Amino acid sequence: MEPGSASDPHGVELMDTAAAGGRMSAVSTGVDALAAEFQQHRSHLLGVGYRLTGSWADAEDAVQESWLRLQRTGREEVHDLRGWLTVVVGRLCLDRLRSAAARRERYVGPWLPEPLVTSLDEPADDVVRDEGVRMAALVVLERLTPDQRIAFVLHDAFGVPFDEIAAVLGCSVSAARQHASRGRRSVADADPPPRAALSEQRRVLEALTTALAAADLDAVVALLHPDAVLLGDGGGKERTARRPVAGAEKVARFLLGLLERYGADQLTAAGPVLVNGDLGLLIPASPGDADHPTPIARRVSGFAVRDGRISTIYDIVNPDKLTRL
Repeated sequence: MEPGSASDPHGVELMDTAAAGGRMSAVSTGVDALAAEFQQHRSHLLGVGYRLTGSWADAEDAVQESWLRLQRTGREEVHDLRGWLTVVVGRLCLDRLRSAAARRERYVGPWLPEPLVTSLDEPADDVVRDEGVRMAALVVLERLTPDQRIAFVLHDAFGVPFDEIAAVLGCSVSAARQHASRGRRSVADADPPPRAALSEQRRVLEALTTALAAADLDAVVALLHPDAVLLGDGGGKERTARRPVAGAEKVARFLLGLLERYGADQLTAAGPVLVNGDLGLLIPASPGDADHPTPIARRVSGFAVRDGRISTIYDIVNPDKLTRL
């Protein structure tokens, strides 16, 4: 009898198994190739998700879900992979923004984006180098409605056509244009400062820490922009300013008050880092000592510089936003 004939069921089984193995190998190779192609866009997609939500965790979740949707859809159905994935991440982030709106209304104190903290000598990736992810720019986006934020960021930052944005928002193309236009006006009215050169940031921050260590109120005020603001985000879990502190002198007195409470040694313990690509400080937790018994929580302080002076200080203490440090 010939192997594989109707009279040889064992031969048939062997041939069917070999064929199935070949098909499985082909499927595995196809998935690996698709994963490799997806990986080329991963950094871009994380940047999209982070710009849209201000949360690295939400960005990662949206990117992972976009990969699962790509697998279900199939590569042959997608002509422009980068554009298709960008729209999918946008749609997923819209859902997160809408569900987060109610939670943020109950949030204790100002809500600040989750900081992207890197060391000074660590090569910055594409996400951190992007002008749109500096803290000053992201805070402005928090003023927009979810639909305005999606339309403005997808169109102005990533060039997504309005017909695709309309499909994401579930509205007409003209309404999508209007959402983007309103978002654009709000951002222009807020006028976030552009990113200052790192050398300028270093000069200003070193002068500020020196003035604080000397408890020199006048010197601290002189280093702050007249319209300086301090925003603290403790989420009700750690101590910081519950409301924005506005005005150079008020911010200076607030900072000096913190040093009086916690001790000037906190400045020595602080280490320079990059916060969303700008110079900042990482301040470790401290249990306090005999002279300053109040413990201090670990925090990240970011800074925005305008016209050679510090215009905004971002004090991020909520431990939920510092889990990646």
